[in-house]
Amino acid sequence: MSRLAKKPLMIPEGVQVSVVGSLVTVKGTKGTLSRTLHPSVQVVVEGREVRVSLLGTNQKLRPHVGTSVAHIKNMIAGVATPFEKKLVVEGIGFKAEVKGATLVLALGFTHPVSFAIPVGLSVKVEKNSISIIGPDVEEVGQFAACVRAARKPEPYKGKGIRYETEVIRRKQGKKTV
Repeated sequence: MSRLAKKPLMIPEGVQVSVVGSLVTVKGTKGTLSRTLHPSVQVVVEGREVRVSLLGTNQKLRPHVGTSVAHIKNMIAGVATPFEKKLVVEGIGFKAEVKGATLVLALGFTHPVSFAIPVGLSVKVEKNSISIIGPDVEEVGQFAACVRAARKPEPYKGKGIRYETEVIRRKQGKKTV
């Protein structure tokens, strides 16, 4: 069995976990998340603990237990304190702004690039940084990756959209003789 599944997951105050068949629902102050897990995984809620185990003895299904524990752990953490990704927009004339439920970016193209903000996420823009906040770690990461893909940072001048903690290895340009 997975090392993650040997210890029970503790449920913090203000968070409720319910299991119906293979559907796990986690409710908290910051939102509600649901996920259908693999049918070979059994999830049991005992008081303030969640235990995950493998149904049967098929060893090929063991990896699903660790994956399920990681998903449940992220769901519990997300409804207690939301996840956040920060992006930095670098470049002359590069701008970002939120208009209603869309994120509009000016990235040096002839047209503005806009993204519809998914339901459940909130986006804040301050000067040259974009903060994406939400309870679902996968949704936050996917939206941040889509925004970054609009203009990846280039290695010569460093212009583009990058994660706040990302380090861009700079290259030397052409040398003049």
